[in-house]
Amino acid sequence: MSTTRRAAVLGSPIAHSLSPVLHRAAYAELGLDHWSYDRFEVDEAGLPRFFAELDASWAGLSLTMPLKRAVIPLLDEISDTAAAVEAVNTVVLREDGRRLGDNTDIPGMIAALHERGVEKVDSASVLGAGATASSALAALSRLCAGPVTAYVRSSARADEMRQWGERLGVDVRIGDWAEAGRAFDAPLVVATTPAGTTDALAGAVPDRPGTLFDVLYEPWPTALAAAWSAHGGAVVGGLDLLVHQAALQVEQMTGRAAPLAVMRAAGERALAAH
Repeated sequence: MSTTRRAAVLGSPIAHSLSPVLHRAAYAELGLDHWSYDRFEVDEAGLPRFFAELDASWAGLSLTMPLKRAVIPLLDEISDTAAAVEAVNTVVLREDGRRLGDNTDIPGMIAALHERGVEKVDSASVLGAGATASSALAALSRLCAGPVTAYVRSSARADEMRQWGERLGVDVRIGDWAEAGRAFDAPLVVATTPAGTTDALAGAVPDRPGTLFDVLYEPWPTALAAAWSAHGGAVVGGLDLLVHQAALQVEQMTGRAAPLAVMRAAGERALAAH
């Protein structure tokens, strides 16, 4: 009889998370009938108590906001990738009791771009300067040979992006949000802003755009992504990122190769039904 193994996604709010759909689809395809994957509403204050109650049945955790930084003091070790952006989205719970933290968002971004044929670019633009933007810079440190221009709304955000650039070895230049349409001259544009923020920019998409990576997956397509596609540009979406980072989590937690196509199909069905 197989030993029950548990995994879950934690965050607040968490009801919208597609992670259970993706991970459960992977378990079903891999025949891991004794594995379960749930979601738990956990904020920063409740995280230490949740960790204190974990037992040997737990294999791993996925973390979303606001827990990606708060979890670090509770771990025994974090990967270089997670340390680079001070954010952990994956915790692997070892049989020896050790708790290992990693960040699969960054390699997930890279894998999603590679899947669409984007291996290297000479320059790039980033729209926004939040937590996702720092992960985008980390991914671009491996993909972009030249400068990355970040379009932001405030001097404080500009300073943050410059600091991340220095830390990650990326030549970050700053553009004012009022001129964000100029971002589209770059061969790769990464939009990291909340829903609706880039809608007004849809009319600025050039006739021959490069590649847009819009990290949103709901609502989809965004106005910007729809306009980009209409002009013949390649679009990578938030579901692509979600699937790739989740696949890496499945592999770390189960030790098995993740069924990427099955996970993507499950995510597409869930979004269509929603």
